[in-house]
Amino acid sequence: MSNTHSNGTSGQCSAQVRRIPTPGKATVLAIGKAFPSQLVPQECLVEGYTRDTKCDDVSIKEKLERLCKTTTVKTRYTVMSKEILDKYPELVTEGSPTIKQRLDIANPAVVEMALEASLACIKEWERPVEDITHIVYVSSSEIRLPGGDVYLASKLGLRSDVGRVMLYFLGCYGGVTGLRVAKDIAENNPGSRVLLTTSETTILGFRPPNKARPYDLVGAALFGDGAAAVIIGADPLTDKESPFMELNCAVQQFLPGTQNVIDGRLSEEGINFKLGRDLPQKIEDNIEEFCKKLMAKAGLKEFNDLFWAVHPGGPAILNRLENKLKLNNEKLEYSRKALMDYGNVSSSTIFYVMDYMREELKNKQVKVEEWGLGLAFGPGITFEGILLRSL
Repeated sequence: MSNTHSNGTSGQCSAQVRRIPTPGKATVLAIGKAFPSQLVPQECLVEGYTRDTKCDDVSIKEKLERLCKTTTVKTRYTVMSKEILDKYPELVTEGSPTIKQRLDIANPAVVEMALEASLACIKEWERPVEDITHIVYVSSSEIRLPGGDVYLASKLGLRSDVGRVMLYFLGCYGGVTGLRVAKDIAENNPGSRVLLTTSETTILGFRPPNKARPYDLVGAALFGDGAAAVIIGADPLTDKESPFMELNCAVQQFLPGTQNVIDGRLSEEGINFKLGRDLPQKIEDNIEEFCKKLMAKAGLKEFNDLFWAVHPGGPAILNRLENKLKLNNEKLEYSRKALMDYGNVSSSTIFYVMDYMREELKNKQVKVEEWGLGLAFGPGITFEGILLRSL
């Protein structure tokens, strides 16, 4: 693993205006991120994937080439490597029972990425690790008892009485769920500081292409690996902490009757996914009402008066949301940039969006809208949203 791209810069904001945090409301105090060492340019994906999986079907290769162009992804990071395939050649043998091998790879890799992201985050926070009172650990990429939260807490040297919460197999909305849970913990435990970490790898779903599983190609063209971490706390210490975003209120909602639109099943071969073609339409049909529900909490009415931190599940979802809400072109630029640079990294991606947003504001010293929305969508179909306030 490498944390070359981990965020370990100072948390001091150079924006011209600093807003006062609302007393008792949770704030984001620091962000860190980390990735595997292997970077995959999208233009190399088709050749590498078909070679590694020994696929010589021309029609599959052509379809994957088309998908790679439409995803808008330029680069991604991946745990998968030639060394892993040399050690476990059965991973590319159709029908092989390889769940044990996949978990042997994924479990330590996920914790290692979470560790690097957490260390970067704590470095930016600039407070002792012993001051962390709770940990929220999010992943759809590992399975074991005890969970990765215990391994991470031990590696970080957290107190043995740290409060731990595990959020497993939520998929793409897991990062925003983690924010909601961390927010509740921080606001209901005065003085607490919550380490929220997300870590994902595509190892469990990696397999040779098969025409009977068209979604495998979508996954190959879209998803990447990586981790993120944030420190959440209410009533930040003015002389020690630099909050940059307030988590004002949160809403979660599922759409009845849509359980099969995103369907993931664990098997002896790993995780099998099926993705309904109507997913973007389902999101488009329900997004306006959901956003208005969140905005009403602060008396907000105009979509373009907000900043937007949206999980980039794919370009079709971003395009539908943008068109439905009639958003200005620049409103989703951070989501599109995160998708382009990292692909869809499931629960971790929302933090890459937020980090790009923060860095852009620091570099340009521009004034940002005070209020914004953090959104993610996933299996259920589940909508997860947070009303954000820029500080």
